[in-house]
Amino acid sequence: MNGLHDAANSIATVVSTGVPRPSQAVAFAAFFNVLAIFVFHLNVAATVGKGIVDPGVVDQHVIFGALVGASAWNVVTWWRGIPSSSSHALIGGIVGATMAKAGTGPLVVAGVLETVAFIFVSPLMGLFLGSLLLVAVSWVAQRWSPQRVDKVFRRLQLVSAGLYSLGHGGNDAQKTIGVIWLLLISAGTSSASDAMPPYWVIWSCYLAIGLGTMFGGWRIVKTMGQRITKLEPVGGFCAETGGAITLFLASALGIPVSTTHTITGAIFGVGSVRNASALRWGLAGHIVITWVLTIPATALVAALAYGLSRLLFA
Repeated sequence: MNGLHDAANSIATVVSTGVPRPSQAVAFAAFFNVLAIFVFHLNVAATVGKGIVDPGVVDQHVIFGALVGASAWNVVTWWRGIPSSSSHALIGGIVGATMAKAGTGPLVVAGVLETVAFIFVSPLMGLFLGSLLLVAVSWVAQRWSPQRVDKVFRRLQLVSAGLYSLGHGGNDAQKTIGVIWLLLISAGTSSASDAMPPYWVIWSCYLAIGLGTMFGGWRIVKTMGQRITKLEPVGGFCAETGGAITLFLASALGIPVSTTHTITGAIFGVGSVRNASALRWGLAGHIVITWVLTIPATALVAALAYGLSRLLFA
């Protein structure tokens, strides 16, 4: 579901500029999603598994509630074509189900606040880097003909799309790894002192997000790649590169950020440099409202799902 919902993050810009065919784009993105297993350490997985709530409070009912809350939000926003955050939906689900069981005591406040802060930090970083890169590229290529600019950046956009898909897989797959790790710790089959979860957990999560990306989230692709602003290959390159830098940095620091927020901010950054009046600011308002609502909405659904699980399976 994460890969299906967030496929748009990786391929929206490259599809909207017409560089590859959509079927090629999703296969390309899925490949780099899985390739990320060899690139990134499990810092984000450790944060989700140990740094959001106390693993000692978690049981199968909490995990069930968290996953139901996150999945329900993803289905609704995917169906509506709204680029919301699968990452924050998952964090909201964990927090909501945990609070339903034991109140606020088990929450790791520092980890929760850091995650919430990056609801705003990651799109701002993407916006800043995307706009900065476009200004730099415009200065370097100011004497180039439009035909040369288009030709060069159609090729370079494949590089930037690959890097962004790599960052997407590296950050997002680890969040699901963290949830399974959290359940294994609570079940006593893994320890909080372990440096990493079992290999089967790591491989299954990376393969699952790649498979989800292969199905593609076409409703959100349209919003991200066409409705916010019209992108050219040079703009797509700058947005993807700015977003990739943000994701690589966040993954290195072990911060579970939203790939959706990041690339949306980068697209707005590129659009604001080229023609701020062409941006769909009304759409931006709806997107931001969805971002703010994600954690409390998924927390509420997760709490209800936790209660239902305890009622039916306790």
